[in-house]
Amino acid sequence: MQMYYICKMYILRLKLYMSNFTSLKAVCLAYGLLSVLLADAKVEHLLPAPHQIMCSSSNGGFVLNGAVSLNDPTNCALLSDFIGSNCEISGDGRAVNVEIVTFIDNAFNHNVAGYPDEAYCIDVSHEYINIKALNKTGVIRATQTLMQLAQGYEGVPEIEPVSITDWPAFKVRGFMHDVGRSFIDVDELEREIDLLSRFKVNTFHWHLTDYTGWRLYINAYPGLVGEKGITRYPGKYYTHDDVRRLQEFAAERGMMIIPEIDMPGHSRPFHNVMGHAMTTVAGKAELKVILSEVAELFDGSPYIHIGGDEISFNDDFLIEMIEYVHSLGKKVVTWNQYNSGPAKTVDPYIIKADMTTNWATSGVLSPGIPNIDMRYNYTNHFDVFADLVGIYKSKIFGVDRGTDDVGGTISAAWNDTKTKAQNDIVRQNNIYANILASATRAWIGGGEQYIEQGGVTLPNSGRVYDDFADWERRFLFHKSTTLAPAVALNQIPYVKQANVRWYITDQIPNGGNASAKLAPEDYMDEDIMPTSFIIDGNNYGTRMATGAGIYLRHIWHGIVKGFYDNPQTGMTAYAWTNIYSPEDQDAAAYIEFYTYSRSGNDVAPPSGKWDRRGSRIWLNGEEIPAPVWEQPDADIIQDQDTTGLTNENFTARPPVSIHLKQGWNRVFMKLPYADNGGTGRDKWQFTFVVTDVSGTDAIDGLIYSPSGKGMSDYK
Repeated sequence: MQMYYICKMYILRLKLYMSNFTSLKAVCLAYGLLSVLLADAKVEHLLPAPHQIMCSSSNGGFVLNGAVSLNDPTNCALLSDFIGSNCEISGDGRAVNVEIVTFIDNAFNHNVAGYPDEAYCIDVSHEYINIKALNKTGVIRATQTLMQLAQGYEGVPEIEPVSITDWPAFKVRGFMHDVGRSFIDVDELEREIDLLSRFKVNTFHWHLTDYTGWRLYINAYPGLVGEKGITRYPGKYYTHDDVRRLQEFAAERGMMIIPEIDMPGHSRPFHNVMGHAMTTVAGKAELKVILSEVAELFDGSPYIHIGGDEISFNDDFLIEMIEYVHSLGKKVVTWNQYNSGPAKTVDPYIIKADMTTNWATSGVLSPGIPNIDMRYNYTNHFDVFADLVGIYKSKIFGVDRGTDDVGGTISAAWNDTKTKAQNDIVRQNNIYANILASATRAWIGGGEQYIEQGGVTLPNSGRVYDDFADWERRFLFHKSTTLAPAVALNQIPYVKQANVRWYITDQIPNGGNASAKLAPEDYMDEDIMPTSFIIDGNNYGTRMATGAGIYLRHIWHGIVKGFYDNPQTGMTAYAWTNIYSPEDQDAAAYIEFYTYSRSGNDVAPPSGKWDRRGSRIWLNGEEIPAPVWEQPDADIIQDQDTTGLTNENFTARPPVSIHLKQGWNRVFMKLPYADNGGTGRDKWQFTFVVTDVSGTDAIDGLIYSPSGKGMSDYK
């Protein structure tokens, strides 16, 4: 059988650790994906969805085989590779034509220095593919759309006849890795850049230095990557050849790399090696040498990020560094070091910068330069399901599309706490689903209320629900096609959740006893659960909730809303649903009652317990036991370089094996709450969704119905 196009791209060109598989078909068979993979890509699968589409009534689309002429004045390598991987490029046959134009009708653009206009048009027929763009970047974006339309074919791909005009609502759509704390090798970074760029993610913020590691080799000061400069994953750093390789790779895909040398905070390695702080006279002189080398090395990026967060310092220090970076011909990005006093002000050094990354709730928008919204987009605190919903449905900085002051958004994985393996950083932070939810919103614009008002709960129905369900459908198509190399590495725990429904009770007082048996437990084996309970003369009702992950109290409660507007300590909630299975079958489930952030100190659950609050779960009246914890009751310390996180999160352990009987199956949960319950974070939540036995995908054909009455719950 002909090897699929994406198999060619990833196995032959990127060598993505798939040597045990001779074709993508073998990969997909191993992960149970083949039935999904064989679905042919259509316009309805494009992610992000284009702004303007007109499908043609033409008979047949452009078949990607045979002789094709390629006429491209920009010499776009990505386009040439895509066409050449499927067709014979010659001067004969059907044509792929690129035309550089001066404008594209109706396309939106806003100014962010260093970021070109990305608008493009595609016109596809049986005989030709015509691309119009304003520049080479637009040609790359058009190519990425064509690559998506070629996915999923078992045999020869065929791009359906269509006309597309598209552009981004926001210029900056990015992701960040803190490789200073938790190293990620170049092969993995290449994989992420390649896969994420397929969805028009265009920025990689490379946080190269932090408390446990200085990861960039500096010719002038090689000791920075020695034993004093790297305490976690010693010996792991990036050479100049690594940087050049990654820059070239990213540029071919239209992605900008923004390197960060964090100063003057998060600089323990610098102090350990140099023997003094960055803010000293000697330290500033050494930083200028370092910045000169960074500017020369990162010749493909107009920006250098110089930090400026989480430490008190004299503004003159960063102003001096900003002016020096400007003298090198580079633009400067800083963190928004907010002033949280009664009158919030913009720090003087930010005004002199060229871009600022907003991270703090108490921060303010800095006028006159592009602000990058990262304020609630720290994936290290995210659960797999609910936080993604919150980010997707939120407006970016409260606006529909980019302005001179709002440049876009970056999804940040601050993996401060050590994990067992590099792959855990990707999987536990759910980076593919999280980044693509964020980047999709940045491309299409709009959204509902800002997350501070809208929270993280998915509505049960309506326009916002429909919008998210459509995003999820598109994402899951690409999980099984475009993102198959990441699935093969078990990097994407996200499965379908828009069909998962619950009844959740009001908060019921438990008298300070988390194990107290309350009225809902008396009905857990009944065919139909009541929806209200009289307890001590008070009526406690229920409400429906949708999703595989539900925050009853969000980690940032008081700012970000969960299911309850006013969660109270000393309470117990109950949640249940009925799952209809068309057959008797073995399955698995993702189950979790507390998501351990990949940063911050915490305490592991005790032996035999799901969490430190006393949460319990039953399936068809049989209690599901907690996992065997690898480090029960252990203190998990953020800057610890020995153990860190093990199997506390469901993303780091096998899914729970369950059995579904034919017909209705009852899932019932008891959810006590008492402040932080002895954990590092004060949140109240649960995760449950049925998957196939491998945990790779949700099972088709299941119906989640809290009432047990089937689809009536969806009205």
